Amino acid sequence: MEQKITMGQHGVLNVPMHPTVPFIIGDGIGPDIWRAAVRVFDEAVEKCYAGERQIVWKEVLAGEKAFQETGEWLPKETLDVFDTYLVGIKGPLTTPIGGGIRSLNVALRKALDLYVCQRPTKWYEGVPSPVKHPEYVDMVIFRENTEDIYAGIEFASGSEEAGQLQDFLKDELKVDYSFSNSTGLGIKLVSEEGSKRLVRAALEYAIMHKKPSVTIVHKGNIMKFTEGAFKQWGFDVAEKEFGEQTYTWGQWERTKNEKGQEAANAEQREAEASGKVIVKDIIADNFLQQILIAPRDYSVVATMNLNGDYISDALAAMVGGIGIAPGANINFKTGHAIFEATHGTAPRFAGTDSMNPSSVILSGVMMLDYMGWHEAADAITAALAKTIKEKLVTVDFYNLMEGATLLKTSAFADEIIERL
Repeated sequence: MEQKITMGQHGVLNVPMHPTVPFIIGDGIGPDIWRAAVRVFDEAVEKCYAGERQIVWKEVLAGEKAFQETGEWLPKETLDVFDTYLVGIKGPLTTPIGGGIRSLNVALRKALDLYVCQRPTKWYEGVPSPVKHPEYVDMVIFRENTEDIYAGIEFASGSEEAGQLQDFLKDELKVDYSFSNSTGLGIKLVSEEGSKRLVRAALEYAIMHKKPSVTIVHKGNIMKFTEGAFKQWGFDVAEKEFGEQTYTWGQWERTKNEKGQEAANAEQREAEASGKVIVKDIIADNFLQQILIAPRDYSVVATMNLNGDYISDALAAMVGGIGIAPGANINFKTGHAIFEATHGTAPRFAGTDSMNPSSVILSGVMMLDYMGWHEAADAITAALAKTIKEKLVTVDFYNLMEGATLLKTSAFADEIIERL
């Protein structure tokens, strides 16, 4: 009989000893990296729990494999399985060319309302990096996953719909802009509910993991009623729901206006000394500078969908690239979560057993942590770090390291398993 992960009281998962976990093998290099990663997962669970726990893997279809076997890129059965079993993992998927689904990843997130894209970014000793001190980077990104321009409400230039929307904007809303027939239009959506639940998740994570700060990254100086509102709603959540555990820059500003800057600074120092999470904000373009100049000033980051896309990849590049960047898409209310390799399918290298499986391996580490199987997660992280430190690497790192040993994808997994 299958054992399912369920959502218990107070947002805590009930995880049985032999949970069924669905997986999508992925397109392109997906099968190569999945076969390597799953052996690492199974071996870690076996060793850490002396055979008492085991993941029962259940393959579901999406992407090219699904299209070839069913004629659909994302079968309803796949969505139903993820809905039923709550927690799953996936490899990279091809985005279909031509009509239909714009992005399979976005479709999965929308179907299950996976409103948090969580991307931890840290450096592992020995990993090649373009920055001088990659060890200063240790951040967890909370990217809003369902709104912003990724909602996909767009109208092509010259289309009837674009013309109708232009007419409405000019005639009814008196928008001062010189539209033309060559103007395409897109709509940016930012809601109070969507913003607050994202920042709430970031705050809960920061408090649970004793992180020093949550930084709200936005472009509210220009987009005042979308990104500016996102910032303000974030501060509202921190002050009204987590007031005993946080101190916001909004509070600092009010104290400064009432009592002066010296009093505000003293108030913030007192909050920091008492272990409160400092909730601050920064303009997005400045943040992209600051992560290069002063990355140690940032810990947990809450941001909107498009900003989060840029920031996640920029930070990944600083610690070795998206080949080693894990990711998760989570609904903390229902418990649904899909963990995923964050890179593309690299079809040119499919079947070569040569690509780095670290992104999907570390995404599996996130999954094990989410399930509460911390011992197995920690064991994999330590073994992977040791393997890289000893310069036993796949071709992406091999080309950037001196004195490294070149390994195939499968052999890299073997070395991790040996060091568990």
